[in-house]
Amino acid sequence: MTPDHHDHQHLGELDLGTDRATRVRRLLALAMAPCLVATAVALVVMWPAHAKHRLPAGQDTPVDLVHASVTKVVSTTCQGGARRCDTVTVQITSGPDAGDTRDLPPQSPGAGVPDLRAGDKIVVGRSVDATGRVDYYFSDYQRSRPLLILALIFAVFVVAIARWKGLAAVLGVGATYLVLVRFVLPSLLDGHSPIGVALAGSAVIVLVVVYAAHGVNTRTTTAVLGTLASLALTGLLASAFVHATRLTGLSSDEATSLQTAAGNVPLQGLVLAGIIIGSLGVLNDVTVTQASAVWEVYLANPSRSLAELYRSGMRIGRDHIASTVYTLVLAYAGAALPLLLLFTLTNRPFGDVITGDVVAEEIVRALVGSIGLVASVPITTGLAALVSHHGGGTEVGT
Repeated sequence: MTPDHHDHQHLGELDLGTDRATRVRRLLALAMAPCLVATAVALVVMWPAHAKHRLPAGQDTPVDLVHASVTKVVSTTCQGGARRCDTVTVQITSGPDAGDTRDLPPQSPGAGVPDLRAGDKIVVGRSVDATGRVDYYFSDYQRSRPLLILALIFAVFVVAIARWKGLAAVLGVGATYLVLVRFVLPSLLDGHSPIGVALAGSAVIVLVVVYAAHGVNTRTTTAVLGTLASLALTGLLASAFVHATRLTGLSSDEATSLQTAAGNVPLQGLVLAGIIIGSLGVLNDVTVTQASAVWEVYLANPSRSLAELYRSGMRIGRDHIASTVYTLVLAYAGAALPLLLLFTLTNRPFGDVITGDVVAEEIVRALVGSIGLVASVPITTGLAALVSHHGGGTEVGT
């Protein structure tokens, strides 16, 4: 074989590889198009009016929350001499009475009652009665400064270790917050379908966060498709089993108050939305990691067949499942820990506890989310094996 012939053959192989990569990118674009169109239509249809939502007349309380600083605490003996009573003096630092010094109602520190000290930064409620008298009472502690410091430490750690991708991930967290605050929550209050709002909001979060953190390329698009497919499956399972178990969504005081304040929000639908949004973060982690693993397996040995590539990816995926399948279960169990302890103290039969509305809701959340998590591994592995094998491992922008 002459050198000239060898060069022509090599160029032909490059052209063939380029053509295959181009076809793969076109197919990925075609697969993404319906998802993008559906998400855009859902946003337009369910975009909230951003009207001011308030509690109905008679339920709202004429109380403003303002900041204050504790300047003095005088301890005395309560009537009867059995307990300590504290008279707390505070300086108001915000609101119409900023700069004034006021005394809070005497209180006896104990369970549920804070033990205030001079210098504490607190939040107080300002109430005005029918005669115009202004009273203040303790509401909460100010936490903005430590929370801000913690957020800055988090951002510095992420950016320092992950660098540009870390910065993109931090910006993605901000984008997630905006989607939840500007679309999901007000749209739910406007009475739109909770499952539709949750799916649309989740799709926007996936598209923005994953592409921002990992770039617009075939590998990332594969992970996005795997995430969206798994989310759709999670939504179907959640809808089926929330209705099959007849969960009411009335298992918390907050839900009962919401039903009274905003009757147009279906609580059963909120359970569905919560399952979808709650499982999104873990799904995203699994699909991105699985797509990257399959890609690296292909690049390490491009001669592998499609079946061998899929089997290798699934071996990695099974380890991934084994280490993350209990993630959602533990997350939901941790959130419900006080409730589980309360049930333990009541000595109720185990069967009654787990089938009651409160615990059954958490079980459905955990199991449906975990099924979606497990299903995301073969879905993403299959997509990644097809795309990397037929696209020659290319990661050029889609």
